[in-house]
Amino acid sequence: MAFITYILLAGMALGIQKRFSPEVLGLCASTALVWIIIEVLVMLFSLYLLTVHTDLSMFDLVAYSGYKYVGMIFTVLCGLLFGSDGYFVALAWSSCALMFFIVRSLKMKILSSFSADSMGAGASAKPQFRLYITLASAAFQPIIIYWLTAHLVR
Repeated sequence: MAFITYILLAGMALGIQKRFSPEVLGLCASTALVWIIIEVLVMLFSLYLLTVHTDLSMFDLVAYSGYKYVGMIFTVLCGLLFGSDGYFVALAWSSCALMFFIVRSLKMKILSSFSADSMGAGASAKPQFRLYITLASAAFQPIIIYWLTAHLVR
């Protein structure tokens, strides 16, 4: 839902600025889709490399990475209503809120499996590496939000 709303809002923002064309809308949608695929694949690959056994599926990671679109919608709306100052304030607030949510949610999922792994033979990744995965995933969110919304607000 938020992905489609972001694409529609991007079209509206570009239309308000007289820069709308169907090609730009398609480019915006495909860029956002490619970034979400890259993000999920990098997360799955890093969990695999560190042999983290968790109950997170690919669909869980898609859902967690899809939360950024709510912040992107809020950021673009604030940018359209209040200009570039409103955009950067909304970007900072939504980025902090999203990073807090991602760290809390993924830490619970990824680090909780450490105690179960350490009971069995051959404990996998240390908890500090699991925390690094969680923090890297959270720190990457504001970069993507800025990358996908900066061109929509002038």
